[in-house]
Amino acid sequence: MIRLDTRRTPADLLPKIARLFSLSAQKIASIDATWRPEDGAPVFTVEGRYQARGWTEWTEGFVFGSPLLQFDADGDAAFLELGRSRTLQRMAPHLTHMGVHDHGFNNVSTYGTLWRLAREGRTNASGWERRFYELALKVSGAVQARRWTMLPSGGFIHSFNGAHSLFVDTIRSLRALALGHLLGQRLVEEQDRSVSLLDRLVQHARSTAQWSVYYGEDRDRYDVAGHCGRTAHESLFNVASGTYRGPSTQQGYSPFTTWTRGLAWAMLGFAEELEFIDTLPDSAFARAEEKAAVAAMMRRAARATCDHYIDIAAADGVPYWDDGAPGLAQMQDWGSRPADPFNDREPVDSSAAAIAAQGLLRLGHILAAGGETADAERYEQAGLRVLDTLLGDPYLSADPNHQGLLLHSVYHWPNRWDHVPPGSNIPRGESSQWGDYHIREVALYVKRLAEHRPYLAFFGPPSSEGEGVSRASGLSAEREGFSRASGNDA
Repeated sequence: MIRLDTRRTPADLLPKIARLFSLSAQKIASIDATWRPEDGAPVFTVEGRYQARGWTEWTEGFVFGSPLLQFDADGDAAFLELGRSRTLQRMAPHLTHMGVHDHGFNNVSTYGTLWRLAREGRTNASGWERRFYELALKVSGAVQARRWTMLPSGGFIHSFNGAHSLFVDTIRSLRALALGHLLGQRLVEEQDRSVSLLDRLVQHARSTAQWSVYYGEDRDRYDVAGHCGRTAHESLFNVASGTYRGPSTQQGYSPFTTWTRGLAWAMLGFAEELEFIDTLPDSAFARAEEKAAVAAMMRRAARATCDHYIDIAAADGVPYWDDGAPGLAQMQDWGSRPADPFNDREPVDSSAAAIAAQGLLRLGHILAAGGETADAERYEQAGLRVLDTLLGDPYLSADPNHQGLLLHSVYHWPNRWDHVPPGSNIPRGESSQWGDYHIREVALYVKRLAEHRPYLAFFGPPSSEGEGVSRASGLSAEREGFSRASGNDA
């Protein structure tokens, strides 16, 4: 269980965050200097060097989104240009990728961040360039929403495993549907049937909350009261009837234990979608009371998963890769002391911690805005505790020869895809693109809080009066300027 023995503020972490982004700049430059497109997207490190692992190229958005976060943090325009140019050169196939559930990871991290930065006034993007990002986000949101399995009570975006498979991680791809809806996009099906992206977002979130999260009731009534909130990585359905069949897992230890990165995706996904729902008018929903019901569903899932994380992480806030990993039984009192990435039984997963920290902090922010001060403080302090741990030894990599930023990340331990160094029985000392990206993202989130800058949200700031989300003026000049920016002579 996370030990909250010291009160922290966002400002307390600013010196460590400054060090992180100083190291981050070196890592981004190193990867860009050595990466070859023909090798595939970098995924995780082996002996400190990033390697590809051809699957769905789901990490490419993290590779090119990281320079954009770096620019957001330090204002170095070279990183903005790196992220922008690589997005234009490499990311288009991800917009229309019909076979994955990863649109949030790839497209919101790149096109979405560029759009957000433009709306915040952080870049000099022309109106035409901004509309280009908007078009990309509209396409991505609709394409992701099209990957749909119908259920009697709604449906879900199915994973690349097939129409029977609901992954808990997909909750973070709902950002693609949220942005598409915000920009006025809809999905058009056969015979011109119009489908609301917001409706599909809500239905997927409801399916995830119902089937992927355990509350100690009904189906999962055998869970111990007061220790609920565990998650299933994968939920299986009979696609002919739409009935639920049972839990499964791909990257966890078992269907009945919690893969901690999956738990972290749920924590962050529900919290940030709750923030998005709060910005919508009641008129966005079919019934006046629906917005409150959706928010309550998301808040319950966010609180349950965050509570479970606080319960099953080690004392310093870093979890082991699965809360039921069998080797933990041989590690006496592992939950009451700091996580040990150098043990010889079970690996920790720092990437889960980086994702979870942001979920905890966002939930704390939501509850504080609603006047739930005591609970808000608990979640905020847990999130700051986790981040504080990750910003120091042995997790933050200061080695200039190691391309990773956040050490002791795990990818797919059941498949043994992770590098195990000589003399060890478990992976350690390596990094992943999602871990590096999310330590940057949560550090940027806290940096903005500490410096009283605009709140960091994937949907950006509220539109200024009369701005809308797309303006039409000066198109010829804007086309010319954007063509130069993208290195396109056409």
